[in-house]
Amino acid sequence: MAAAVIAYIGLGSNLDDPVRQVQTALVELGEIQQSCLLKHSSLYRSAPMGRADQPDYINAVAAVETALAPHELLSQLQRLEARHQRVRRERWGARTLDLDLLLFGAAVIDSEQLCVPHPGLAARNFILIPLYEIAPDLILPDNRGLSELVQGCPRTGLQRLENVDQPLS
Repeated sequence: MAAAVIAYIGLGSNLDDPVRQVQTALVELGEIQQSCLLKHSSLYRSAPMGRADQPDYINAVAAVETALAPHELLSQLQRLEARHQRVRRERWGARTLDLDLLLFGAAVIDSEQLCVPHPGLAARNFILIPLYEIAPDLILPDNRGLSELVQGCPRTGLQRLENVDQPLS
């Protein structure tokens, strides 16, 4: 069995009761084989990227300890998306569930199927702020501190949801 690595997963939904979609997916992340959900952020509401004629997103970030290889974990995440009736029609289109492998330990991966760190990580407040909530001391594979990125990150269009039942304590 491979050594365990901490992976960070971005979650997003803007269709079919997005809060429930994200909460359910957080629980399901803990059920992935050879993996354990360590913690997750609060839920955040964010404006959609791309087309503005779609509902706002609900986002979160989770930390998962896994013994799976990166592409195996990606495959498990895509299975979870399929269980939530994720349909890939258009880039940045509305979706029931979007799961992105943001970071996989200190790995840098650039393949057709997977890019880690996630290419949008440093520029997206709906990733950076929830990630910072659960891993404020995180150092990225390029040796930049997460706190450095968060300082320059605008919070426009991002709202932390209060009084939402969290799936984990």
